[in-house]
Amino acid sequence: MNMSMSMEFHRSDSSSSTVVTPNKGQSSDPMQSWWESVSKARSRIHALAALLPSSSSSSLASLADSDRPALSLLSSEAAYDAVSASLQGSHADPLCHWLYDTFLSNDPHLRLVVLSFVPLLAGLYLSRLHSPEPPSLAGFEALLLALYAAETKSRNGKPIVVTIPDLNHPSIYHAPLRKPQSQSQSQSSPSLGLISPPLEPQLAVKSTKRPTIVGVALHSFFSQISHMPAWSKLHFCQFAAAWAGADCPCRNDLDQTLDFDNLLPQAQAQAHPQAQRIPLPWEILQPSLRILGHCLLGPLNPPDVKDAASVAVRCLYARASHDLVPQAILATKSLIQLDVRTREAAKDNAASSNANTPTKLKKPEILLVSK
Repeated sequence: MNMSMSMEFHRSDSSSSTVVTPNKGQSSDPMQSWWESVSKARSRIHALAALLPSSSSSSLASLADSDRPALSLLSSEAAYDAVSASLQGSHADPLCHWLYDTFLSNDPHLRLVVLSFVPLLAGLYLSRLHSPEPPSLAGFEALLLALYAAETKSRNGKPIVVTIPDLNHPSIYHAPLRKPQSQSQSQSSPSLGLISPPLEPQLAVKSTKRPTIVGVALHSFFSQISHMPAWSKLHFCQFAAAWAGADCPCRNDLDQTLDFDNLLPQAQAQAHPQAQRIPLPWEILQPSLRILGHCLLGPLNPPDVKDAASVAVRCLYARASHDLVPQAILATKSLIQLDVRTREAAKDNAASSNANTPTKLKKPEILLVSK
């Protein structure tokens, strides 16, 4: 990457990576705001078309001419495949530059487009980082830093926590008739579980902060996962399985009633060619498991995404069992058990539906006899 592009990638994010808010001078006219958004999206699509092979230009031009070009780009599998193929090549920096500028445009729909490539970006970055001769990763790191800066500003120095119910007190669905005399009037404060600590601004991807920065990018993807296309989720499942190491036979230790002999080869055949087994610290593993939980149990996910998530979770369970990571073992084991129960219930429902479906009675044959 030349010096000018490097300076452009690593410019200060303090003013550009802001939360999506209207500018003070922006018109309040909805039609004008819509047109400005459409014009910005069309401009970004045309800039993308200039970076891709000519075979993809015509399809991108049709997306730019739609009434909602950013969402059309987000829902186009052909456009995703074209960008994906180029990112996996040797000239990924221009596309990283396009994704970087597109994310900093602060248009919410364009940001969704960028987030849809986070699984691929994180997968390629981590896999190439641990390859024997890693190529230049400045473009990937600049984009990861932009995602990290935006999330840091949106959290405003606060951690992400979850309330853990206290089993010593009755639940909200259980109100005893009489409170014990020894019970104090003031209830104890609820326990809080830490999902993510407060984020500190980072100007570079240091080795000690790399897992946190990548994990924040995965969290950003998870926060918008309901808007993400199926092929983006599938990419992540394939990477996660390869990161864990997909060849351990103990991945099926919890499958006592389900047979994955047919499922595993089919899903493993789709494993990403550039992925490989890598270190998996908790900063990366935790958001990965949250993404896989959605891919595994989301009712609107297609079967291939659910199957790939099933494989990835089992591979991560085997990896956690060998690495002796208690929280990872507990999380993956819970997801596997939920997956088994869901598949068994679906199988039983299908069998019950077939058994209760009445067979159509054949109409009696009418023989015509000529007199």
